[in-house]
Amino acid sequence: MLKKLIPFIFVLLWSTGFIGAKYGLPYASTGDFLSIRTFANIAVFVLLILILRQPKLTIKQIGHAMVTGLLIHGAYLGGVFGAIENGIPAGLTAIIVGLQPLFTATLAIFIFKEKISQSQWLALCIGMLGLVLVVSASLELSNVSINALFLAFIALVGITLGTLYQKRFCQNQPLLPSVCWQYIASLFIFIPIALTSDYQPIIWNAEFILSLAWLVLALSVTAILLLMYMVEQGDSAKVTAYFYLVPPATAIEAWLLFDEQLALSSIFGMLLCAISVYVVNKRKYTIDKAIN
Repeated sequence: MLKKLIPFIFVLLWSTGFIGAKYGLPYASTGDFLSIRTFANIAVFVLLILILRQPKLTIKQIGHAMVTGLLIHGAYLGGVFGAIENGIPAGLTAIIVGLQPLFTATLAIFIFKEKISQSQWLALCIGMLGLVLVVSASLELSNVSINALFLAFIALVGITLGTLYQKRFCQNQPLLPSVCWQYIASLFIFIPIALTSDYQPIIWNAEFILSLAWLVLALSVTAILLLMYMVEQGDSAKVTAYFYLVPPATAIEAWLLFDEQLALSSIFGMLLCAISVYVVNKRKYTIDKAIN
């Protein structure tokens, strides 16, 4: 029973990432925020590795884990936080990153020579339509810079390729050491961003500290471990389909926390997202057969 709930626990936690960013970014730059968060992540994972006496990775395994980290953590988080800092609406960011299931299916065709049935494409497109409807009521396109859009697409490419790479090259790795090396690799992206950005003093107030603590413990530790577990145990396309549920969950959280109104179109979009995920997970994908 608990195993069946894992994807939905992941969606709930992952969806709070935009909320955490909204709370924390006013008090630190993207580079500083992500660097501090990553150092905290590494400290937590090193402690867990020592307590649980996890085995060491081989040099080859470390290399694969670091590539995954550069994509999933470096490119994705750096892209999302950078896009938000550059003024892109969270709704538009959600739509761009929400293209992941469609992007994954397309890569499966052109790279892994997979065949996707018409019903599978239909389910993915329905999910995309639902995603647009969820955030369309609050979507603002004015003053969106090319730089912000580029960073959002970097996030999309990072999370998509990172998930596929994790499935292909990081199977059967000890989970805690693998994720720890992923975070170490992401510092090669975050630290240069911090050093080259315009100086912005970090404001260590309660709101910043609490948002940082939540993003470390709930997102970077719990949600990431759940994602890695789902990728290892299931089909990549099925796993990425759950990302369609993230913006609806975020919209509900914004309604509860910030009293943002939910339009009828958003509620209908949530229903379409749920239908899409149901159909995708009822039908058998064979992407992972090609990449294993």
